[in-house]
Amino acid sequence: MKETITNLKKVFKVSNEYRKHFILIFLTSIIQIIVGIILPLYTAKQITLLTNNIYEELILASLMVLGISMINELNTLIMGIACNKFRIGTIKNLQIKLGTELLKIREKDIQTNGTGTFIERLTNDTDNMADMFTHGTGYISRTLMNTGIFIAIFIINKYVFCFYFLVAIILTALHLTKSNKMAKLDIQVRKQRDKVSSLVGELVRGEKDLKMLSAKQTFLEKLDNEIIQKNIKSYNRRKLNLSYSLLIKILSDIFIFTLIILLIILIKKNIISSAIAVALFTYKTNIMTNFMDNISLLLEEVKNFNISTSRVFAIIENKEFQQEKFSTNHLDNIQGNFEFKNVSFSYNDNSKVLNNMSFKINSGETVAFVGRSGAGKSTIFNLLGKIYDIDKGQILIDNSDINTLDEDSIRSNITVISQNPYIFNMSIRDNFHLVKENISDKEIKEALKLACLDEFVNSLPHKLNTIIGEGGTNLSGGQKQRLAIARALIQKTKIILFDEATSALDNETQTSIQKAIDNLKGEYTILIIAHRLSTIKNSDRILLVENGKITAEGTHKELLENNNNYKKLYESEQIEK
Repeated sequence: MKETITNLKKVFKVSNEYRKHFILIFLTSIIQIIVGIILPLYTAKQITLLTNNIYEELILASLMVLGISMINELNTLIMGIACNKFRIGTIKNLQIKLGTELLKIREKDIQTNGTGTFIERLTNDTDNMADMFTHGTGYISRTLMNTGIFIAIFIINKYVFCFYFLVAIILTALHLTKSNKMAKLDIQVRKQRDKVSSLVGELVRGEKDLKMLSAKQTFLEKLDNEIIQKNIKSYNRRKLNLSYSLLIKILSDIFIFTLIILLIILIKKNIISSAIAVALFTYKTNIMTNFMDNISLLLEEVKNFNISTSRVFAIIENKEFQQEKFSTNHLDNIQGNFEFKNVSFSYNDNSKVLNNMSFKINSGETVAFVGRSGAGKSTIFNLLGKIYDIDKGQILIDNSDINTLDEDSIRSNITVISQNPYIFNMSIRDNFHLVKENISDKEIKEALKLACLDEFVNSLPHKLNTIIGEGGTNLSGGQKQRLAIARALIQKTKIILFDEATSALDNETQTSIQKAIDNLKGEYTILIIAHRLSTIKNSDRILLVENGKITAEGTHKELLENNNNYKKLYESEQIEK
């Protein structure tokens, strides 16, 4: 109970503007109790009047029952509307809050746990939490109404009330035991469901690679094994539920037989009339079936609510996953100076990707990083954007340690154009609006022209309104990268990072993009990682990265003359051509 109250308080804080709907739910629940008390009394009175042939009073009593029933139906409607409005608002607020917190989680934790873990919590768990205010409220409402019936039975006959009360205690104990055991199994099911969701996500995102690698069967076998494990855990939970349900049903049948014996004894001793006995027996379903079923379902709903709340707020309250850390200092008018001072970094705490790396970049420079795959080039960009935190050393922007800066100072001043950009499943225009909300079509067209994509977009039937598919699936590799370049350039930040951004472009388009980059020289600080050395020959400086360190630097001409490793990289590229 304490855990549930604590979790409800957390949800209420998130759904503060919808509290008026919850107050309405509370008021309608009180009416349900009142109806639950009055209706059985008048029903018993109807039966007594009918058996005694007192028809005028019977009609009045029946009108009263009709009025109370209509009030109850209207009350139920109002409660349902209030519940749904509260639920919809709660889900919206929870998902926005959770989405906001998800974007703060360290990249390392997201990669380690898999996207399925977070998708489940953002969708299914928030739904389960909100169900507490629709399904759960319904169970509470019906339980309260049946509580009113309990009170009415107490007024009518205390012996039958004591019997029903004893039955309720026994059945409630069984339902509680079942609910506690079900909750433990449910945690296992949800963890396994996270694994399945992650694999399904990888199946969809990596379907092309699975086909081309002939890895479909191996992957499907792995997915099949995880689904089997999920089904086994789900079956165990279902089996437990069925076993307890059978036991409760058998006991209920025994209690009904015992109730009949009790009512016969009370009639023979003239404690109650036959009419009252019929009325009391009529409510056996409300007490032994409906009342206990609602309690059971309510307990399960509460358990689900608590489990889902703990999973959701583990993210919101930063209990399970580490969040990115930023300081509070803000830099205005960033010039674009960078410096790495003895920086070391590893992704898995084992092998160092960067090993005591140092270099300095001046504002307005165009600097390229070259080296073989795995040398640490892309890691440099990840650390500049503080996607990962360094293990030791110092990274400076305009002589300020990035660990002392706020997020806006770092990420609002850096544009990254990556090798594998993510294109959102929206129209071309909306992809630009994500970056700059009030961007005009004129600005979009200028950016597309700069990225050499304007002719392609103009050839499309719906032009800027064209939906381009999840991840840009309706575009070629070169078109996708050019769109990402255009989308990034509209940010007009002081610092632009090109991470293999021209790798998928043909020679002609690459030449056009290279001209666009050259046009930016001097005005922006430009850092380039390039597989093709021919694309970075005009850079002010080229830094050679080997084994996590800068081993040489200079212009293209200087490195060709003075560094054998760079010369070999360049010559191998010429041979490939």
